[in-house]
Amino acid sequence: MTLLLFSYLYYENQYIFFMEPRIVGESKEELVGRNNANFDESIQKVDKSMMYRDLSTVIICPTRGLFPTRVVQSWMKMMKPMNQLVAGPIFAESMEVAKAYNELMKYVFDNPYLTNYKYILTIEEDNIPPPDGLIKLYEGIEEYDAVGGLYWGKGEEGFPMIFGNPEKPGDMSPQKPLKDTLQRCNGLPMGFTLFKMEMLKDIEGTLFKTKQEVGEHGEEFNLTQDLYFFQKAAKKGYKFACDTRVLVGHYEHQTDEVW
Repeated sequence: MTLLLFSYLYYENQYIFFMEPRIVGESKEELVGRNNANFDESIQKVDKSMMYRDLSTVIICPTRGLFPTRVVQSWMKMMKPMNQLVAGPIFAESMEVAKAYNELMKYVFDNPYLTNYKYILTIEEDNIPPPDGLIKLYEGIEEYDAVGGLYWGKGEEGFPMIFGNPEKPGDMSPQKPLKDTLQRCNGLPMGFTLFKMEMLKDIEGTLFKTKQEVGEHGEEFNLTQDLYFFQKAAKKGYKFACDTRVLVGHYEHQTDEVW
């Protein structure tokens, strides 16, 4: 009896909420639908989303074999392009990060099926992308050769991981993010970054390398595998951007905090 009463009240309230007293008209929007009635605006949305183009994507991830629950949950929530090919994640386990990425790229390039995909998305085991993050990255990839989400280094003094003033070739210093825009830069991290496959295949030699060197005057020179790649790619004229609408969390397992 209680269940029946609850069901009646629920559906009665739903009815009252959605079906206010009115005369059912025959306006253009009611007959053909909101999107058809606003056709030009709707087509602009389709163009922006690139949903009608080939968005085939391979997702790759280097890992130590540790997957925090909230990171995996964000991957499961990630929206994929409708009726498009998305493969992965494909994992490389227990390798130094540069070696892992080189092996993953080789695996994709050598695979007769995956090598024909259009894009590669890199994710990492401590990054939490938003559900619509990949969909938004597609919007900027036509103009640039790699587009990544925005996240910050871990800790109170963490810096924005968008690197290099594009007016200064070779510069890889952290840049001040501009809100809600596609911001050109010289380098990106790889926790949530979309790459054009054709660019990756065009770069000769080792794609990723972690450099830790000491110069002839004793100066230290450190370069992570991601920025090593972007320096090489920039010399061939490729362009990169950070989509600051795509806000990515950076998870610290030891403290259970997201930066």
